[in-house]
Amino acid sequence: MKAMLLDKPGSPLRLTDLALPSYNDNQVLLKVRACGVCRTDLHILDGELDAPKLPLIPGHEIVGEVVGKGQNVNRYAIGQRLGVPWLGHTCGKCRYCHSDRENLCDNPGFTGYTLDGGYAEYAVADQHYCFPLPEDYSDAAAPPLLCAGLIGYRALVAAGDAKIIGIYGFGAAAHIIAQVACWQGRTVFAFTKPGDRIGQQFALQLGANWAGDSTQAPPQAMDAAILFAPVGALVPEALRHTVKGGTVVCAGIHMSDIPAFPYSILWGERVVRSIANLTREDADAFLAIAAHTRIVTHVQTFSLADANLALTNLKSGLIQGAAVLLVD
Repeated sequence: MKAMLLDKPGSPLRLTDLALPSYNDNQVLLKVRACGVCRTDLHILDGELDAPKLPLIPGHEIVGEVVGKGQNVNRYAIGQRLGVPWLGHTCGKCRYCHSDRENLCDNPGFTGYTLDGGYAEYAVADQHYCFPLPEDYSDAAAPPLLCAGLIGYRALVAAGDAKIIGIYGFGAAAHIIAQVACWQGRTVFAFTKPGDRIGQQFALQLGANWAGDSTQAPPQAMDAAILFAPVGALVPEALRHTVKGGTVVCAGIHMSDIPAFPYSILWGERVVRSIANLTREDADAFLAIAAHTRIVTHVQTFSLADANLALTNLKSGLIQGAAVLLVD
């Protein structure tokens, strides 16, 4: 099979031929139809997330068709379309798995990081960490639901019942979660890089009530803010515009250091918290919402062989919405 392989962090992906992957009794073999290109992939390739499996096939927003399955697989049938997200395995034994917090598992497996992912013609996944996808979403439109959507949804839930919510960094996750927040009747303020008028207009088109630079004050104080931009300096910036009792949610897997800030902007029972990974319950809940609301995912497609170009464009801020590899 054809696959894009990472040999070591800091190097471009290499298109190569590999043997078809084997699968165990509890796994499915998927013929990959599409795979999303996520900012987390950049963190892995740039060495900001350490200890990846090497060599590695990246990609954790996989849409594929079941073409083989182990003898214990009873959840899915040959020919069924499934999605595979970032969380690819949990131990089921640690204190977190036993307390409905499998996202914090002590011995997890992550698709496209510690497990081979979907930048390939075929992929293997545990049957318990795959999900049927809403039929209304095409192969190209579905991948962003599987990380940008799922992690974004967990971040939105962490924001509680905030009526006015700010979203910092208007990329793949934000463009999905802004639509969900608007559907829920919340007021949405979108913050982009300074001068990104195109991004601000994009946010307004998706239903945001206001859009501006991340250095600007919103029209009114926010009940909560979600930070998708991996910029630590935005934490105190968001706190300054959040009401007492409000929450600032850091939704990225990697962030630059948070600078020192005065206690006065945290005081008043404001909360700063992070989001780590996802649970299968998150996936079930969010995909049900996606099926009901018919979220529009804005994607730019690339061939498998052009994965390096997709990653470069994402890093350069040239992707509006999400990048997706079409594998055929």
